[in-house]
Formats: sequence, C-alpha cells, structure tokens
Amino acid sequence: MTTPLRGVRRAGSAALLAELADLADVLALRAALERERPEGVRELVAAARTLLVTYDPAVTGQDRLSRTVAERAAALPEQGGPATQETDYDTLVVPVRYDGPDLADVAELTGRTVREVIDRHTAPLYTVAFAGFMPGFGYLVGTDPVLHLPRRSEPRTAVPAGSVAVAGGFTGVYPRSSPGGWQLLGSTDVPLWDEDRTPPALLVPGRTVRFEETT
Repeated sequence: MTTPLRGVRRAGSAALLAELADLADVLALRAALERERPEGVRELVAAARTLLVTYDPAVTGQDRLSRTVAERAAALPEQGGPATQETDYDTLVVPVRYDGPDLADVAELTGRTVREVIDRHTAPLYTVAFAGFMPGFGYLVGTDPVLHLPRRSEPRTAVPAGSVAVAGGFTGVYPRSSPGGWQLLGSTDVPLWDEDRTPPALLVPGRTVRFEETT
C-alpha cells in the first residue's frame, strides 16, 4: 500500500514530526487525526510539508503514536473526505481595498487586467491551511492558479499591517507591520490579531475566508 508519509521523527520529549509529500497530504492527515484523535494527542500543528503532533507522555508514547500516525497516513487514499479540519468558526468575510502597490505588476505578470486580477482574487472560498511567520499570519489555500506568483525579488523592509498579498500559491494578510516579500494586492482594516480576544487570531487553521472588494 502506498503512503504519502515520508517519515516520522522525534521532536523533543513530547512531540513527533510527520513529514509528507506536500501540503494537501498534510491537511488530509491532520483532518484524519482530528476526526478520531488518538489518545493522548494534544495539538496538531500543520506546516507546508510537515505535521507536528504533540502529546501527553503520561498517556501515550513515541513509538505507539508513530505507528498510529503511519497507519492513518497509509489509509488516506482510501478515506478520501475533506482535506481541512472542521472548526466552530463561521466563514470570515474580509473587505479589501484593492489599492496595493504591486497590483499593476501582478496584472502585467499574469497577462490580465487589474479588474481581472481583483475578480480572480475575490472569487474563491479560501481555507487557512496553517499559521506561521508571525502571530496571526495565516497561509490561505484556494488562490486562483493564475495568481500563483513568486515572491518579489527584493523584499520590502516594512509591509503595512492589513496588507493583503499573494506568493507561492498562498494568500496572506499581514496582521502587523513587518518586512515581507509577498506581492501586495490591497489592504484591509480587519484586526486579525488581538491579544485581548479569544483566540487572538482570526485566521485560525481550518477557517474559511472570503475576500470582498470595498472602497
């Protein structure tokens, strides 16, 4: 039986790291483990090609959990089903002013008009695949293939908070000002990170997102 799992290795004293072929396999494995969470598992943290599984050493062990993860991964082609975890959050609608400094360049790179770029960016229903880079930054999948673009050759030293951008097949929104090299399409005033909110991040893994043009 083929499996998308490339390996499982120890990550500290109470975690293991499952390495997979690509993001789709990561999300599928996470969904499978969420549907029937193994005893002792605490968190499932996805990245582009890995899934970090933390656990309670008093309940389960490295070898036992590694075998369970391998079995679930081997069963993925048979299981099918959704590739993203379910959450209790409604779809987040993010109003965007499509006034980004890279919008015209993106249109030229893709051979589309600015209007077509905006329409293609607002059309999909996105899903937060995983979080990283900084607190509150979610990597959204579902971006139109036309907008799968590389990062800028020269990153900016400061990208304003609320910037909506694309790069490497993902869409992201900068929750605070930071350096960055993604292609900036526009901006939003939605507060994506608030330490006084529970949870602080709006873009939690598994949440669905729509972008809506505003002025």
